[in-house]
Amino acid sequence: MTRRFSAFVVGGALAAALVPGTAAASARPAPESATLPRIPLAQFQNALLPGSVPDDRGVALGGIGSDLFHEAGARPDEFWAITDRGPNGTVEVGGEERVTFPVPGFAPAIVKLRVRKGTIKVVRTIPITGRGGKPVTGLPNVDGREEAPWDFSGTERLAFNPDGIDPEGLIRTRDGDFWVAEEYGPSLLHLDRRGRVIERHVPKGWPGKGTSYPVRQTLPAILNKRTYNRGFEALTIAKDGRTLYAAMQSPLTNPDKKTYKAARNGRILRFDLRAGKVTGEYVHRFEDVCAFDVASCGDQKEMKISGLTALDDGRLLVDERTDRVAKIYTLDPRKATDILGSTWDDEATTPSLEKSAGVPAGITALPKTLTVDLSTIPGMPGKIEGIALADRRTLAVINDNDFGLGAFGPDGRLIDSGVGTQLRYVRLP
Repeated sequence: MTRRFSAFVVGGALAAALVPGTAAASARPAPESATLPRIPLAQFQNALLPGSVPDDRGVALGGIGSDLFHEAGARPDEFWAITDRGPNGTVEVGGEERVTFPVPGFAPAIVKLRVRKGTIKVVRTIPITGRGGKPVTGLPNVDGREEAPWDFSGTERLAFNPDGIDPEGLIRTRDGDFWVAEEYGPSLLHLDRRGRVIERHVPKGWPGKGTSYPVRQTLPAILNKRTYNRGFEALTIAKDGRTLYAAMQSPLTNPDKKTYKAARNGRILRFDLRAGKVTGEYVHRFEDVCAFDVASCGDQKEMKISGLTALDDGRLLVDERTDRVAKIYTLDPRKATDILGSTWDDEATTPSLEKSAGVPAGITALPKTLTVDLSTIPGMPGKIEGIALADRRTLAVINDNDFGLGAFGPDGRLIDSGVGTQLRYVRLP
């Protein structure tokens, strides 16, 4: 049975989203808003990579809301999207919490979506592969640097994979290639139009070895201080077609995990495609969680960046969120201090950027203004991770449903969470 969830275009309600305290008009149903029908994961992947998923344990395709990208000149109902590393969860075994991969053969994929008559249709799928054509998988790279992977029950240890990636950001260039931002490195990957990795850009000093594709250590070494599962989470490309902006999901663990849990200073990098290197680094000041999401008050680490999209005038839209509340802000890199190569990229600096109570003296963080408060829009799903401009007046947003992962029954089959993938449009003023 296909699970469907309501979806809306928001018109009059946007005024209330922009200006707290104003009355919201009722959202009106729109047939072009859509949900993803249930597609068994084995059916989806084996059609492209025969036999790669012998048993999906009842898991359906999901996670495609990890990012959303709309090409200039494309129809407003067509987008590129990307899955994350695949179904994963946690179980407790003998008092130890273990990260599980119920479908370890899953291959992260790029998908082209079409929104028609209330349905998200997958019209093209491109699995991400190494140079030899073997899927990269979503398994972690380096023992001790990422949490160890286990099977669905948490009783069988899985092998690390140096090729594995956890994709969270996607853009397509004018020549048809792709760039992907992912969490493990954290890294930026250049893919050809068939999804093969051309090269992977990682922080200086990255310890991974044995990849099937070239690796370049071009990113600041300070990014090695990223927290587990909190690497690059958002990616966009500027109007010039050569400048990427990549955002870390959370503040770095710099110098320690206690700092990360309380920190409000994050980092967004600028990367030049032609030069193949980072050309700028900016401070993003996260909102105070208590003012942002009362239910999460006291747990600052719940604040995350999950989406970026570039505006024509050089500014950026950023999706800042908890699991319950998402707000879209406008940032302006042209008015922020570039800290690339400064003392703030040196882990010996005390206090660190992340340890600092505020933005350090002499630094201007990315100027930030609230554009849309998605939490004021009725029925908006949680975990909004992808944002894209469908046209000059319309913002498309999509959620990450975590592949519907809930618990697994005694038979080893998934008891689906019932959360679906939804794409919605928000009309901009």
